[in-house]
Parts: sequence; structure tokens; C-alpha cells
Amino acid sequence: MESRHGSPIRLHAFNRAHDRRALRRGVSLLPSLFTLANLFCGWACVVHAMRGEFATAAPLIGVAVVLDMLDGRIARMTGTTSDFGVQLDSLADLISFGMAPAVLAFQWGLVPLGRMGWAVGFVYLTAAALRLARFNIQTNTDKRYFIGLPSPAAAGLVAATIFYFPEGLTAKPQAWLGLVMLAVPALLMVSTIRFQSFKSFDLGMQGGYRILLLVAAFIGLLSTFPHEVLLVIAYSYFASGFIGTLMSKLKSKNADTVQPEVLAEKQSREVS
Repeated sequence: MESRHGSPIRLHAFNRAHDRRALRRGVSLLPSLFTLANLFCGWACVVHAMRGEFATAAPLIGVAVVLDMLDGRIARMTGTTSDFGVQLDSLADLISFGMAPAVLAFQWGLVPLGRMGWAVGFVYLTAAALRLARFNIQTNTDKRYFIGLPSPAAAGLVAATIFYFPEGLTAKPQAWLGLVMLAVPALLMVSTIRFQSFKSFDLGMQGGYRILLLVAAFIGLLSTFPHEVLLVIAYSYFASGFIGTLMSKLKSKNADTVQPEVLAEKQSREVS
């Protein structure tokens, strides 16, 4: 006789379906958890910066950059991308890569400039907001490149510099250097200079053990020389946009020079 809850087979099937739904629900929440961790790093950076703990505040932006890279990749890998996740990610990025580096830079080296200091901080925050808004509405763009310096890279540039010089700038002449450090990334975020995107970067193991060896070497360098390695990474990516723009202009110039010569040679052959 069948029990009131149905046969054991039906109960087993019901439990399996319930477990699958719970698993899908948990997987869909996973990218948002990384986004919340990113948001927490931005908030913690602001708190530590206001306390003058710059050596603690700056690395939190670096952690936020890593979390921001992971949440999007995990969402794409698990097929859990959503409009809600996109909007939450943008709001978290505005805090972690807009507000946090602006407050950190101001407390670190722009206080001697008075109103000029907090005005430049506001310009940086505005540039980050504009950069994120422009990124959200872009369609049919080349996935290999970002138009303008990405806000995580801009924040990483500020954080790496402060992490390397955590003592802070107390004199007004030195504070002007801090102003430049904040103003230049702000301008690049709203520029049209192209920067390499790593969204299409393949994290597979086609390279075999060589990939693992390179990762191990990077971890070793980072643990031994964290200040220098992070500074080199931040400024190398910063310079890559200018180098790429210069190389593309040289290629187009060479193409414009070669094309008339090829056309003239073709015409001379037809005449002969």
C-alpha cells in the first residue's frame, strides 16, 4: 500500500529535483557574493584611509580588483549573468574604484592642497562614474579592448603608488605630485584610448606545466617584492594604452605610404 507521501521512487525524484533547484539557486548567488566582497573591500579601504592606515587601505583596492575579475568570469562560466548582477557590479565598482581611491588619495597626499585637493578627488569620482556608465551602454564593441582606462586599472594605479609610498605627502609641493597621480587616471578613464581587455584571455591549460611554473614564479615574486611587483604591473598596463596607440598609428601610416607605391607599380605593369 502506497504511503500518503507517495512511493519511495517519487520521493527520491522529488528530493533530487529539490536539490537541483537549491544548487542552481546557490550557483546563481555565487557571483553576487564576490561582488559584495568587492563592495566590502571598497568600504574597508575608505575606513582605513580615514584613519591614516594607508598601508592597510591600499591593498584592499587590489583585492577588490581581483574579486571584480572573478565575479564576471564566474557568472559567464556558470551561465548566471543577469541584469541585476550587472547593475550591482557597477554600483560596487563605483564604491571600490571610484569613491575608495579618491578618499584614499585625498587623505594620503591631497590634504595640503585644501579645496583643490577635494575638488580633484571629486573629479576622479565623477570620471569613474562616467566610465562605468559609458561601459554599460556600449554595444557592438571589440571585446579585445576597453575604450578608456578601466576604472579597476585606474584605482589600481592609485593604490599601487600609495602602497609603495605609504608615508603620505605632507608638504604642499609634494601634494601637487599626488594631484597629478589622481588627475591623469581620471582623464584617461573618459578618453578614447584603447586598453587591452583580458576577458577573452584563455585560462585553460594548453601550456601545460609551463603555465603552472609561470604562476608559481609570479607568486614567488609577489610574496618577495610585493610593493615593486604591484607598482610595475599597474604602470605597465597604464603605459600599454599609449604604446598600443602609437603602434597602431605607425602601422596605419606605413599602410598609407605603401599603398600608393603598390598602386603605382601595378599601373606601370599594366602599361608595359
